[in-house]
Amino acid sequence: MMRRFALSLILIGGLMGATHALTPDEILSDPGLEKRARALSAELRCMVCQNQSIDDSNAELAKDLRAIVRERLVAGDSDDEIKDYVVARYGEFVLLRPRLSMQTIALWASPALIILIAGGGIYLARRNRPTRKATDALSAEEQAKLDNILAERD
Repeated sequence: MMRRFALSLILIGGLMGATHALTPDEILSDPGLEKRARALSAELRCMVCQNQSIDDSNAELAKDLRAIVRERLVAGDSDDEIKDYVVARYGEFVLLRPRLSMQTIALWASPALIILIAGGGIYLARRNRPTRKATDALSAEEQAKLDNILAERD
């Protein structure tokens, strides 16, 4: 029982430690700037991990990006200026929530466009396909011949 409890504490401690990779030496002395730095860090993607923000990543590149964000904040840059700087250096992919642009519109609209084109192609293919004509009912003579053929088979 005690082993399970200890193992649980270790696992929980490990998970909680991974939520913020920020080291004490990175924290700014100004609480307002640190709050802005944390908000910006949560919006920037770690280019190594790619599924974590730089605030959550332990990668060296994430640490460098956190340092850049804090340096730019201390220099007096606005949040948008810092994002622009990081995007200019690393590309739009560094943003966890990409900005609305023609590229992102094309990216998000392309699946719907493909579905519409495919649906239109299927519709045109079915519309231009020759339709089957309904057969008329058998005449009495044809029905008699069919009955004879079926009777001979039995």
